[in-house]
Formats: sequence, structure tokens, C-alpha cells
Amino acid sequence: MDELAAETGTKQAVLGSLATLYPWTLSYYSRPIRDYAFRLFEAPALKAEPEIRRRALSKLLEAIRKAGTRSGLSAEKVGQICREFEQRRVLQTGPHLFLLTEPEAYYTHIFSLLGLSSHGCSTYVSYAVSTVSLVEKTRKGPGWLTLDGKPINVFGLSRSRMIGYSLLTGPGSYRFELMPAQPSADGEALTLLRSLLPERHFERPAHAIKAGNIELWPKLFGDRFAFLQIDDEDIADLVADHISDRDSWLRLRLLEDPRLASNILAEIDRLAAGPWSGWLARGTDFFWFYENGRRLPLRLVAGDLVHSTTGMKVARFAAPEILYRLANRTLVPNLLLMFLVVSILPGVRALGGSHQPVYHPLMRYVVSRALEAAGLDADLRHTLGTDDVPGAWGHRVIERDDDPFELLRRGRIGETSDIIERFGDMPFAEASGAMSSFVTDLSWTELCVRLKEQAIAPTDAEWAFA
Repeated sequence: MDELAAETGTKQAVLGSLATLYPWTLSYYSRPIRDYAFRLFEAPALKAEPEIRRRALSKLLEAIRKAGTRSGLSAEKVGQICREFEQRRVLQTGPHLFLLTEPEAYYTHIFSLLGLSSHGCSTYVSYAVSTVSLVEKTRKGPGWLTLDGKPINVFGLSRSRMIGYSLLTGPGSYRFELMPAQPSADGEALTLLRSLLPERHFERPAHAIKAGNIELWPKLFGDRFAFLQIDDEDIADLVADHISDRDSWLRLRLLEDPRLASNILAEIDRLAAGPWSGWLARGTDFFWFYENGRRLPLRLVAGDLVHSTTGMKVARFAAPEILYRLANRTLVPNLLLMFLVVSILPGVRALGGSHQPVYHPLMRYVVSRALEAAGLDADLRHTLGTDDVPGAWGHRVIERDDDPFELLRRGRIGETSDIIERFGDMPFAEASGAMSSFVTDLSWTELCVRLKEQAIAPTDAEWAFA
């Protein structure tokens, strides 16, 4: 087993496993990275859709419209964003909510722009996960950035105010302090970055980073694309819009029909006990609970959302209490609920990182199985089974050692066309680098082993919705 695991912990092994799970990707490995991006941003084939999907897409477009207006975009730009998104139905969901100078975010946006530009688009919507912690590991995460190889504390927070706290922590007072971990690190690069970021205070760290990215976008990418970044607060409002509608699928099925929610949770538990284990687990049941700045898991028990450790009742699993808590941000939708309202129901292709190409199809399977067990929505189940590439690997596809901040320091501002040309022509194998997010991940090592030993296969029922 150890020898087999060593053989699978390589880039070629990962690419082989990806091609086994997604056979259509194989032909792109020997082509320029632009071709792969073009395919991912290609509009899905037109087909008859159930009313559930049309209404979900309409609500998502309205959420995008509201987010664009809040971000300060003109009515004309917001309208253009909605029109292009409705046509393409593709959403980059991979990056966490980092400043755009963070390579993980920067190169993913470059990849998205490759795909969008090849289709003649001029707008770009990206969803950034903001339920993540300020610190993900030592001096890494949205609360830290690296300049000239030295760590910078983005908000100047003490360790005790960062460990275990989320980007959605608040309300409070946060600003871009940009404090070097070592005082001697203060220099020209830091002065330049401070001059580019807003100086005002924000209620939540997530608000600060989104506002900072609005300022940084034209400096890094020019004005060829109108950029809109949405996050989990926007998703909370979208879920609230669904639940406020007495005739919506989310309210009628998830909240008012006790079978579906329990079926979904039972299917997740079944996956966790089978050969596809490790990819989709019950971190929390439908919502995260935010208390004193910390994100806490919940369990659905007898119609109540309860604290998983203490058993304390947080809210009734019913529209009035959930709407109240969504509004005050003590409840935030979890990843499954997010994908329901932005991808599974509205038929939007979701592009993500190394884990998403596995757990996203499993989520779709869980939803379909839960509906089938309850005898509900055969038309939606059929639609899910015939979707055109509902999700794919699209985050950190480009992996480079170059520091994006050097573009600003060297005055290479807004040369979007040049950047797109330079990266678009790169061979897939070169642009994807070492694929470190895959080859250093024990989950992928284990997945490669399971595929090689045929413990799992793309013909499994669990993989039917990829």
C-alpha cells in the first residue's frame, strides 16, 4: 500500500485520475491552457428546463444585480454582468476571499479571464468563500499576506483575535493596518500597497477585503473587464430571498417537507461510510452558527438546529427564525446550501479547486437521491442527470512562482491583453506547474489509490451526476 501511495502522489498520477473521472479533460492536457479555459466558459447547451430551475436562476440574477449595485457598479455595467452571466451560467467558486495580490487568487482570475475573453465577454463574476478562518495555518490565510518574502499582518490583529475567527467576524472595526511581523520589513512595497487600499474602517474583515479588491482590480487587470466579487453574505441574502418566497423550492422542500432535509443528511452519512468517504461530510447541517466571532457547527434534531457540542437550541428549522438569523448574520449557509442556490438549482457550472471536482458531483448525487427517496421532483432529477459539465477543476489551474505584486511595483498596470496572451499560449503542462494542491493532499493520494484498486470507479452510481 505504501508503494502504491508513493506512485500516486505525483502530478501525472493526479492528471490520470482526473481524466478517469472526467474523460473529456484528457485531450486538453497537450493543448494550450486557453483551450481548457475556453471549454469551461462555453455556454451550456440549450435544453428544456423545469420551472424550479428558471425561478432559481432568476433569484440568483437578482442577487448578482443587488451585489453589483452595492459594490458601486453603474446600472449599465450591472445589467451587462447579468446578461452575460445568464448566457454563460459559469461561476468561479474556487478562491477564498483573499486580496487580489495573493497568488492563489490572482492566477485563478487570470485563468477565468482567459476563458471569458476567448468568448468575447467583458464582465466577470467570482464567488469567494468567506466563512474561512483569518488564519488557516501559521501566518497563512486571509489575515496574512507576503511581501518581499516577509509576512504582513493584514489587519494588525493579535494572535488571539485571529485564531479560530472567521472573515465574517463582526461587527467590529477593521482596517488595513498592514503590520510587518518584523519591524524591519516595512519598506517601499508596503508603502505602495497601503496607498492602493482603502483607509477607512469596516464592520467585518470580509467587507474590507472586498472593498480592497475593488480598488486593486483596475491596477492589476485594467478596465477591460467589469469585476464583481460575491461572498457568503450575498449567499445568505439569496437564501433569504428563496425562503421569503412561500412558493419557492427551498422553502417548500427543504424547510416544510421534513423528508428532504433528513434524506439529504442520511445520504451524506452513507457516503461518509462508503468507498467515496472523505469528500463530503456533515461539517454542519445546512447552516453555520456565528457566536462571538466564531463559526460553530449545528445539527438538525427534531426540527431544531442545535449546537453540536452543547445541544443548545439555536433556531427552529423554519422560515421565520431562519430569516431573522440570516439577516443578523448569526446563521450563514454552509457549502451544500450555497451550491444548491448558485449551481445545482439554477444550472450554473461551478469551477473550483482540488476538492470541488470530487465533492460537487457527490452533492448533486445526494440531492437527487434524497428527492428520489421522497418521490419528489422527477423533472429536476432528470435535468440534473443531463447537465453539460456542471462542474470542473478551474481554481489554481495556473500555478506560478511569480509574485503578482511585482506587476504593480514595475508599473505594469492594466496590461490585461498582454497577460492573457502570455498565459493563454502556455501548454497545459507548463501552466499547471507542480499541481501542489493535489500532489501534497492525502485525500488525493487516497483517491488515486482507490481508483487504481477499483474500489471506486466513474461508473459508480455516486458519480452519475458529474
